[in-house]
Order: sequence, then C-alpha cells, then structure tokens
Amino acid sequence: MANQLQATVYQIDGSPLDTPVSISFLTSDIMIKEATLPIAAVNAAIFYYPNPSNKLQDQVFYVSETLSSLLTAANAGSITQVQATVIAINQDPQLPAGVQYTFPANNIAIRENVDAAAGINADIQYKNKVYSVAETENALVIEANIIGYIGGLFAQTGNSVPISGTTTETTLINGGVGTLSVPANGFSVGDSFRGDFGGVLSTANNQTIRIRIKSGSVVFVDSGAQTINNVSNNVWSLSIDFTVRQIGAAGTASIVTLATFNYAKTVNGTVEGFSFNTVNNTTFDTTINNTLDVTVQWGSANAGNSIYSDIFILNKIY
Repeated sequence: MANQLQATVYQIDGSPLDTPVSISFLTSDIMIKEATLPIAAVNAAIFYYPNPSNKLQDQVFYVSETLSSLLTAANAGSITQVQATVIAINQDPQLPAGVQYTFPANNIAIRENVDAAAGINADIQYKNKVYSVAETENALVIEANIIGYIGGLFAQTGNSVPISGTTTETTLINGGVGTLSVPANGFSVGDSFRGDFGGVLSTANNQTIRIRIKSGSVVFVDSGAQTINNVSNNVWSLSIDFTVRQIGAAGTASIVTLATFNYAKTVNGTVEGFSFNTVNNTTFDTTINNTLDVTVQWGSANAGNSIYSDIFILNKIY
C-alpha cells in the first residue's frame, strides 16, 4: 500500500515557488484534481488537510504530475484513492463539468443520488463538502474494493446454459457472486488474474470449437477453430492467466493472455486439448469499464455438439 505519495510542487495556494520542490503526502488525507495554471508545468492540484480534525482548513499544492500518474502511484499494491467525474460541489454546478478528481477510499461516504438531466448518479461526502459525480454508487464501491485487492473476485453458482446445436458465439458463464467488472481507470500495471473453468463436453466426429476471452467486443485472446473428435460427456477444464502490461486508452494499454483447454476422454483416459496466447496492445482500453466474458462457438450446428460449465472461479493473483 502506498502510504506516501511524492509530487513536484510548483505553487502552494496562491504563492508560486521560486524553485519547484518535491513533497510527499499522506495518501489517506488528500484529494487530487485535474488542474492547470499559467505555470505550464502544472497538471494537477493536491488538496491536503494539515489538521485532519479541521475540515475547513486545507492547502492546495499545484504539481507537475498528472492525475493519472498520481492515481497509479497511490494505488500501487492496495487501494488508497478512488477516481470520479465531478459535476457539482455542494449542489453548485461546476464549470467546466466533468473534471476528474480522486478521493481517499477509506475517508469518504458514497450514496446514490440520481439526477439524469444533470448527469449525476452518486454523491461523495469528503470533509465538509458533497461532490456529485457521474459514476454510479455501485461502480465507485467496486473501484474502491477491487483496485489493489488480491483474492477472489467471482464464483459461479450454477451451471451455464448448454451451448448445443448452434454456431452462434455464446457465453460459458452463468450467474454467481462477486464481480467480473473493473471500472474505468481501475487497472494498474502488473494487475494479474487467474480464471478456472470446468464442465462437461460432447461432440460429434470431426467438429471444431472456438474459444474467445474478451470484454465486450474487445477480444483478449482467440483460440481459432480447434478440432475435437467424437467425445461423449467428457470433463473439460479451461485455465486462463492474464496480466496488464500497460494502462491507458486503446493503442497504449496492453494485456497478455494465455489459456489452456483440456478434456479427459472417458473411453481411454487420455487427456487432449490445446493452448493459445496473445498480447493485445491495440484495442484493450483501461480508461473504460471492462467486463470479462468467455465464449464458445461451434463450427457446425450439429446436435451432438454440447458444452456447459459447472464451475468458474476468478481470482486476482497480483
């Protein structure tokens, strides 16, 4: 957990410094805002309360680091700051609307407040002010609880719907507990995940199966069409590992994914399968919400082709 956040300060409140200085801030008691000044080097403002019990007395430090880089540094290893799009403060609309802020995750209250006309979905209470934001309460809670978290994220609690007699790409995932989503700007470099599936598989002779791991229309890895021959009620498993290499918009962000699909043939006990991996550094985008999906597509609509999952567990491992 990043307890201290280092930044290069060019101005404090209204007083420019003769020479910029490096200052470290306690991450649990600062708020960060996108900001510009006539000083070209300034990209963000850090609001710091030197006396935590005095909610009215703050100091504003104008720094050269961007809000995005400060957020990444603050959340290294564990969540300390949550990002949100501020529309109004204490019911006063902000001009311009939509400025990005970050708030200390363990020092705020979040409540639902829907004003569709204004684009507001939640309020964040911090110190003596209420910040009305575009993000939903649920998305903010997910962001606060996932970034930097290591452990279980999702567990499927029922069999998926069998994918049979169709060539339509169809999800292998059924409902469960937890979440499959990471909100906008919720990833950090090095975030790594492991997904484990199991289920039952049958195919006619000389059939093909195609597995995609994706978020929306963005495919992280695609197995292509793989041949499977004449299996009946065989147990299968799919293991997926993926790591975020870079964060940012599409073209900057990068994720590497490796998957292994195996099935045990009941007729002779042999295990067959295939592996596939890809680096996506073109369409992966960490500035938007990402929701994991895993799909199967048969090469033919043969009624003998059927697959379903009865277990799926997703863990964050780093």
